[in-house]
Amino acid sequence: MLFVTASFILSFSLWAQKEKDKKVLTPEETKDVFKQIGLDSIRFLNQSGRSACGCIDSVDAVVKDKKKKIDAFSNCVDEQVGSYQMASQLFNSLSGSDKNKVINISYDKNSDTYKSYYFKIERWLMDSCATLKKAISTNDESREKSFSGNPDAMSAYNAGVELLKKEKYAECIPFFEKAVSLDPEFAFAWDNLGICYRRTDQLDKAEKAYKESIRVDPAGKTPLQNLAVVYQLQKKDDEAIATYKEIVKYYPDDPEVYYGIGMVYYNNKKDWENALDNMCKAYNLYVAQKSPYRSDAEKLINLIYGQMKKENKEDKFNKILKDNNIRTN
Repeated sequence: MLFVTASFILSFSLWAQKEKDKKVLTPEETKDVFKQIGLDSIRFLNQSGRSACGCIDSVDAVVKDKKKKIDAFSNCVDEQVGSYQMASQLFNSLSGSDKNKVINISYDKNSDTYKSYYFKIERWLMDSCATLKKAISTNDESREKSFSGNPDAMSAYNAGVELLKKEKYAECIPFFEKAVSLDPEFAFAWDNLGICYRRTDQLDKAEKAYKESIRVDPAGKTPLQNLAVVYQLQKKDDEAIATYKEIVKYYPDDPEVYYGIGMVYYNNKKDWENALDNMCKAYNLYVAQKSPYRSDAEKLINLIYGQMKKENKEDKFNKILKDNNIRTN
Protein backbone atom coordinates (compact mmCIF):
# COMPACT_ATOMS: atom_id res chain seq x y z
CA MET A 1 0.00 0.00 0.00
CA LEU A 2 1.10 3.54 -0.71
CA PHE A 3 -0.50 6.35 1.29
CA VAL A 4 -0.27 9.92 0.06
CA THR A 5 -2.05 13.02 1.36
CA ALA A 6 -3.37 15.46 -1.21
CA SER A 7 -3.10 18.54 1.01
CA PHE A 8 0.45 19.42 -0.05
CA ILE A 9 0.01 18.63 -3.75
CA LEU A 10 -2.22 21.43 -4.87
CA SER A 11 -4.60 24.12 -3.71
CA PHE A 12 -6.07 25.20 -7.03
CA SER A 13 -5.35 28.91 -7.28
CA LEU A 14 -6.44 31.79 -9.43
CA TRP A 15 -4.05 34.64 -9.89
CA ALA A 16 -5.02 38.16 -10.79
CA GLN A 17 -2.31 40.49 -11.97
CA LYS A 18 -0.48 40.42 -8.66
CA GLU A 19 0.49 37.53 -6.35
CA LYS A 20 -1.32 39.22 -3.45
CA ASP A 21 -4.58 38.50 -5.24
CA LYS A 22 -4.09 34.73 -4.93
CA LYS A 23 -7.28 32.94 -3.97
CA VAL A 24 -7.81 29.33 -2.85
CA LEU A 25 -10.78 27.90 -4.70
CA THR A 26 -13.75 26.43 -2.90
CA PRO A 27 -14.79 22.86 -3.87
CA GLU A 28 -17.58 24.29 -6.05
CA GLU A 29 -15.17 26.67 -7.83
CA THR A 30 -12.67 23.86 -8.30
CA LYS A 31 -15.33 21.69 -9.95
CA ASP A 32 -16.23 24.62 -12.22
CA VAL A 33 -12.59 25.05 -13.29
CA PHE A 34 -12.31 21.32 -14.00
CA LYS A 35 -15.51 21.52 -16.05
CA GLN A 36 -14.22 24.47 -18.06
CA ILE A 37 -11.02 22.65 -19.02
CA GLY A 38 -12.87 19.42 -19.73
CA LEU A 39 -11.35 17.47 -16.87
CA ASP A 40 -13.36 14.77 -15.12
CA SER A 41 -12.93 11.23 -13.79
CA ILE A 42 -14.14 9.71 -17.08
CA ARG A 43 -11.23 11.36 -18.86
CA PHE A 44 -8.74 9.46 -16.70
CA LEU A 45 -10.52 6.19 -17.47
CA ASN A 46 -10.48 6.96 -21.19
CA GLN A 47 -6.76 7.74 -21.07
CA SER A 48 -5.96 4.53 -19.19
CA GLY A 49 -8.20 2.53 -21.51
CA ARG A 50 -6.63 3.91 -24.66
CA SER A 51 -3.14 3.21 -23.34
CA ALA A 52 -4.10 -0.37 -22.44
CA CYS A 53 -5.71 -0.85 -25.86
CA GLY A 54 -2.54 0.39 -27.57
CA CYS A 55 -0.56 -2.18 -25.59
CA ILE A 56 -3.08 -4.87 -26.60
CA ASP A 57 -2.68 -3.90 -30.27
CA SER A 58 1.06 -4.48 -29.98
CA VAL A 59 0.62 -7.82 -28.19
CA ASP A 60 -1.91 -9.07 -30.73
CA ALA A 61 0.50 -8.40 -33.57
CA VAL A 62 3.25 -10.64 -32.20
CA VAL A 63 1.68 -13.22 -29.84
CA LYS A 64 -0.24 -16.04 -31.54
CA ASP A 65 -1.08 -18.44 -28.71
CA LYS A 66 -4.49 -17.47 -27.32
CA LYS A 67 -3.72 -18.23 -23.66
CA LYS A 68 -0.48 -16.26 -23.82
CA LYS A 69 -2.39 -13.42 -25.45
CA ILE A 70 -4.92 -13.29 -22.62
CA ASP A 71 -2.13 -13.22 -20.03
CA ALA A 72 -0.35 -10.45 -21.94
CA PHE A 73 -3.60 -8.49 -22.31
CA SER A 74 -4.03 -8.70 -18.54
CA ASN A 75 -0.53 -7.28 -18.09
CA CYS A 76 -1.51 -4.37 -20.36
CA VAL A 77 -4.34 -3.55 -17.95
CA ASP A 78 -2.08 -4.01 -14.90
CA GLU A 79 0.31 -1.41 -16.28
CA GLN A 80 -2.43 1.22 -16.16
CA VAL A 81 -4.01 0.46 -12.79
CA GLY A 82 -1.54 2.38 -10.60
CA SER A 83 -1.61 5.62 -12.59
CA TYR A 84 -5.39 5.42 -13.00
CA GLN A 85 -5.84 5.01 -9.23
CA MET A 86 -3.56 7.98 -8.52
CA ALA A 87 -5.17 10.31 -11.07
CA SER A 88 -8.73 9.33 -10.18
CA GLN A 89 -8.33 9.55 -6.41
CA LEU A 90 -6.38 12.80 -6.58
CA PHE A 91 -9.06 14.32 -8.80
CA ASN A 92 -11.80 13.22 -6.40
CA SER A 93 -9.88 14.64 -3.46
CA LEU A 94 -9.23 18.02 -5.09
CA SER A 95 -12.78 18.40 -6.36
CA GLY A 96 -14.35 17.26 -3.08
CA SER A 97 -14.93 18.96 0.23
CA ASP A 98 -12.02 17.25 2.02
CA LYS A 99 -8.71 18.36 0.52
CA ASN A 100 -6.81 16.40 3.20
CA LYS A 101 -8.35 13.07 2.28
CA VAL A 102 -5.88 10.19 2.30
CA ILE A 103 -5.24 8.68 -1.13
CA ASN A 104 -4.91 4.92 -1.01
CA ILE A 105 -2.99 3.47 -3.96
CA SER A 106 -3.00 -0.33 -3.87
CA TYR A 107 -0.61 -2.51 -5.87
CA ASP A 108 -1.92 -5.71 -4.32
CA LYS A 109 -3.72 -7.46 -7.19
CA ASN A 110 -5.90 -9.36 -4.73
CA SER A 111 -7.15 -6.26 -2.95
CA ASP A 112 -10.64 -4.89 -3.50
CA THR A 113 -9.21 -1.47 -4.36
CA TYR A 114 -6.93 -2.81 -7.07
CA LYS A 115 -9.64 -5.04 -8.54
CA SER A 116 -12.18 -2.21 -8.71
CA TYR A 117 -9.86 -0.07 -10.86
CA TYR A 118 -8.68 -3.05 -12.93
CA PHE A 119 -12.28 -4.02 -13.70
CA LYS A 120 -13.21 -0.45 -14.68
CA ILE A 121 -10.43 -0.42 -17.29
CA GLU A 122 -11.40 -3.92 -18.42
CA ARG A 123 -15.05 -2.86 -18.91
CA TRP A 124 -13.88 0.11 -20.97
CA LEU A 125 -11.79 -2.19 -23.16
CA MET A 126 -14.66 -4.62 -23.73
CA ASP A 127 -16.80 -1.70 -24.91
CA SER A 128 -14.19 0.25 -26.88
CA CYS A 129 -11.11 -1.81 -27.81
CA ALA A 130 -11.82 -3.59 -31.11
CA THR A 131 -8.57 -5.59 -31.06
CA LEU A 132 -9.39 -7.10 -27.68
CA LYS A 133 -12.92 -8.11 -28.66
CA LYS A 134 -11.76 -9.68 -31.92
CA ALA A 135 -8.83 -11.53 -30.37
CA ILE A 136 -10.75 -13.14 -27.52
CA SER A 137 -13.69 -14.13 -29.70
CA THR A 138 -11.52 -15.99 -32.20
CA ASN A 139 -11.42 -19.74 -31.74
CA ASP A 140 -8.83 -21.08 -34.15
CA GLU A 141 -7.49 -24.03 -32.16
CA SER A 142 -6.69 -26.68 -34.76
CA ARG A 143 -7.11 -30.41 -34.16
CA GLU A 144 -6.36 -33.58 -36.11
CA LYS A 145 -9.24 -33.20 -38.58
CA SER A 146 -9.54 -29.44 -38.59
CA PHE A 147 -8.03 -29.09 -42.06
CA SER A 148 -8.07 -31.19 -45.22
CA GLY A 149 -5.31 -32.98 -47.08
CA ASN A 150 -7.22 -32.43 -50.32
CA PRO A 151 -5.72 -29.39 -52.11
CA ASP A 152 -8.95 -28.61 -53.99
CA ALA A 153 -10.94 -28.69 -50.75
CA MET A 154 -8.40 -26.38 -49.12
CA SER A 155 -8.53 -24.01 -52.10
CA ALA A 156 -12.32 -23.74 -51.83
CA TYR A 157 -12.08 -23.37 -48.06
CA ASN A 158 -9.51 -20.55 -48.27
CA ALA A 159 -11.66 -18.69 -50.80
CA GLY A 160 -14.59 -18.98 -48.41
CA VAL A 161 -12.52 -17.74 -45.47
CA GLU A 162 -11.56 -14.57 -47.35
CA LEU A 163 -15.24 -13.79 -47.92
CA LEU A 164 -16.05 -14.71 -44.33
CA LYS A 165 -13.57 -12.11 -43.10
CA LYS A 166 -15.67 -9.54 -44.98
CA GLU A 167 -18.86 -10.96 -43.43
CA LYS A 168 -20.23 -11.93 -46.85
CA TYR A 169 -21.98 -14.96 -45.43
CA ALA A 170 -24.24 -15.85 -48.36
CA GLU A 171 -21.31 -15.65 -50.80
CA CYS A 172 -19.20 -17.94 -48.57
CA ILE A 173 -21.65 -20.83 -48.63
CA PRO A 174 -20.86 -22.32 -52.09
CA PHE A 175 -17.14 -22.45 -51.27
CA PHE A 176 -17.59 -24.22 -47.94
CA GLU A 177 -20.17 -26.55 -49.47
CA LYS A 178 -17.66 -27.46 -52.15
CA ALA A 179 -14.95 -28.05 -49.53
CA VAL A 180 -17.06 -30.52 -47.53
CA SER A 181 -18.27 -32.26 -50.68
CA LEU A 182 -14.65 -32.90 -51.64
CA ASP A 183 -13.70 -33.88 -48.08
CA PRO A 184 -16.57 -34.80 -45.73
CA GLU A 185 -14.07 -35.07 -42.86
CA PHE A 186 -13.07 -31.39 -43.11
CA ALA A 187 -14.13 -30.11 -39.65
CA PHE A 188 -13.31 -26.40 -40.04
CA ALA A 189 -15.20 -26.26 -43.33
CA TRP A 190 -18.28 -27.71 -41.61
CA ASP A 191 -17.86 -25.18 -38.79
CA ASN A 192 -17.70 -22.22 -41.16
CA LEU A 193 -20.56 -23.56 -43.22
CA GLY A 194 -22.62 -23.71 -40.03
CA ILE A 195 -21.70 -20.11 -39.22
CA CYS A 196 -22.78 -18.94 -42.67
CA TYR A 197 -26.06 -20.83 -42.53
CA ARG A 198 -26.78 -19.38 -39.09
CA ARG A 199 -25.95 -15.85 -40.20
CA THR A 200 -28.33 -16.23 -43.14
CA ASP A 201 -31.13 -17.58 -40.89
CA GLN A 202 -30.94 -21.13 -42.25
CA LEU A 203 -31.03 -22.65 -38.79
CA ASP A 204 -31.92 -26.22 -39.76
CA LYS A 205 -28.99 -26.35 -42.19
CA ALA A 206 -26.72 -24.79 -39.56
CA GLU A 207 -27.75 -27.48 -37.08
CA LYS A 208 -26.89 -30.22 -39.59
CA ALA A 209 -23.52 -28.64 -40.44
CA TYR A 210 -22.47 -28.42 -36.79
CA LYS A 211 -23.59 -32.00 -36.18
CA GLU A 212 -21.45 -33.10 -39.13
CA SER A 213 -18.45 -31.34 -37.59
CA ILE A 214 -19.14 -33.05 -34.25
CA ARG A 215 -19.38 -36.38 -36.08
CA VAL A 216 -15.90 -35.75 -37.47
CA ASP A 217 -14.52 -34.52 -34.15
CA PRO A 218 -16.76 -35.13 -31.10
CA ALA A 219 -14.56 -32.86 -28.94
CA GLY A 220 -14.66 -29.90 -31.31
CA LYS A 221 -15.42 -26.89 -29.13
CA THR A 222 -16.57 -24.57 -31.92
CA PRO A 223 -19.36 -26.80 -33.29
CA LEU A 224 -20.53 -27.75 -29.81
CA GLN A 225 -20.78 -24.12 -28.73
CA ASN A 226 -22.44 -23.03 -31.95
CA LEU A 227 -24.86 -25.94 -31.98
CA ALA A 228 -26.01 -24.83 -28.53
CA VAL A 229 -26.52 -21.31 -29.89
CA VAL A 230 -28.59 -22.66 -32.79
CA TYR A 231 -30.73 -24.64 -30.36
CA GLN A 232 -31.36 -21.45 -28.40
CA LEU A 233 -32.45 -19.65 -31.56
CA GLN A 234 -34.75 -22.57 -32.34
CA LYS A 235 -36.17 -22.37 -28.79
CA LYS A 236 -34.90 -25.89 -28.09
CA ASP A 237 -33.83 -24.95 -24.58
CA ASP A 238 -33.28 -28.42 -23.13
CA GLU A 239 -31.21 -29.47 -26.16
CA ALA A 240 -29.11 -26.32 -25.78
CA ILE A 241 -28.42 -27.03 -22.10
CA ALA A 242 -27.59 -30.68 -22.87
CA THR A 243 -25.13 -29.58 -25.57
CA TYR A 244 -23.40 -27.15 -23.21
CA LYS A 245 -23.10 -29.94 -20.65
CA GLU A 246 -21.52 -32.11 -23.35
CA ILE A 247 -18.76 -29.51 -23.61
CA VAL A 248 -17.99 -29.99 -19.90
CA LYS A 249 -16.88 -33.57 -20.62
CA TYR A 250 -14.03 -32.26 -22.77
CA TYR A 251 -13.47 -28.77 -21.34
CA PRO A 252 -14.42 -28.84 -17.62
CA ASP A 253 -12.96 -25.40 -16.90
CA ASP A 254 -14.56 -23.60 -19.83
CA PRO A 255 -16.57 -20.63 -18.49
CA GLU A 256 -18.48 -20.39 -21.78
CA VAL A 257 -20.39 -23.53 -20.77
CA TYR A 258 -21.83 -21.92 -17.64
CA TYR A 259 -22.32 -18.57 -19.36
CA GLY A 260 -24.26 -20.29 -22.14
CA ILE A 261 -26.44 -22.28 -19.73
CA GLY A 262 -27.05 -19.13 -17.73
CA MET A 263 -28.19 -17.32 -20.87
CA VAL A 264 -30.67 -20.09 -21.71
CA TYR A 265 -32.18 -19.90 -18.22
CA TYR A 266 -32.22 -16.09 -18.34
CA ASN A 267 -33.47 -15.41 -21.88
CA ASN A 268 -35.68 -18.39 -22.58
CA LYS A 269 -36.73 -20.10 -19.36
CA LYS A 270 -36.90 -16.95 -17.20
CA ASP A 271 -35.47 -19.04 -14.37
CA TRP A 272 -33.51 -16.38 -12.49
CA GLU A 273 -32.04 -18.64 -9.82
CA ASN A 274 -30.50 -21.18 -12.21
CA ALA A 275 -29.43 -18.35 -14.49
CA LEU A 276 -27.65 -16.64 -11.58
CA ASP A 277 -25.96 -19.79 -10.28
CA ASN A 278 -24.49 -20.59 -13.70
CA MET A 279 -23.53 -16.98 -14.38
CA CYS A 280 -21.69 -16.86 -11.04
CA LYS A 281 -19.74 -19.99 -12.01
CA ALA A 282 -18.87 -18.39 -15.34
CA TYR A 283 -17.83 -15.17 -13.59
CA ASN A 284 -15.45 -16.98 -11.23
CA LEU A 285 -13.83 -18.93 -14.07
CA TYR A 286 -13.44 -15.78 -16.16
CA VAL A 287 -11.74 -14.05 -13.24
CA ALA A 288 -9.43 -17.03 -12.61
CA GLN A 289 -8.48 -17.09 -16.30
CA LYS A 290 -8.08 -13.29 -16.51
CA SER A 291 -10.66 -13.21 -19.28
CA PRO A 292 -12.22 -9.83 -20.14
CA TYR A 293 -15.49 -11.70 -20.68
CA ARG A 294 -15.82 -11.38 -16.89
CA SER A 295 -17.51 -8.05 -17.57
CA ASP A 296 -20.22 -9.74 -19.66
CA ALA A 297 -21.03 -12.14 -16.82
CA GLU A 298 -21.06 -9.21 -14.41
CA LYS A 299 -23.60 -7.36 -16.55
CA LEU A 300 -25.88 -10.41 -16.63
CA ILE A 301 -25.61 -10.84 -12.87
CA ASN A 302 -26.75 -7.22 -12.47
CA LEU A 303 -29.67 -7.81 -14.83
CA ILE A 304 -30.67 -10.93 -12.91
CA TYR A 305 -30.52 -8.91 -9.69
CA GLY A 306 -33.01 -6.47 -11.19
CA GLN A 307 -35.41 -9.30 -11.98
CA MET A 308 -35.06 -10.96 -8.58
CA LYS A 309 -35.48 -7.64 -6.79
CA LYS A 310 -38.83 -7.16 -8.55
CA GLU A 311 -39.91 -10.51 -7.12
CA ASN A 312 -38.60 -9.69 -3.62
CA LYS A 313 -35.94 -12.40 -3.88
CA GLU A 314 -32.94 -10.30 -2.86
CA ASP A 315 -32.13 -12.67 0.01
CA LYS A 316 -32.06 -15.60 -2.44
CA PHE A 317 -29.86 -13.56 -4.80
CA ASN A 318 -27.36 -12.83 -2.02
CA LYS A 319 -27.35 -16.47 -0.92
CA ILE A 320 -26.51 -17.72 -4.43
CA LEU A 321 -23.67 -15.21 -4.66
CA LYS A 322 -22.41 -16.29 -1.24
CA ASP A 323 -22.61 -19.97 -2.24
CA ASN A 324 -20.39 -19.11 -5.20
CA ASN A 325 -17.95 -17.12 -3.02
CA ILE A 326 -18.86 -13.80 -4.61
CA ARG A 327 -19.07 -10.91 -2.22
CA THR A 328 -21.58 -8.08 -2.52
CA ASN A 329 -20.57 -4.52 -1.74
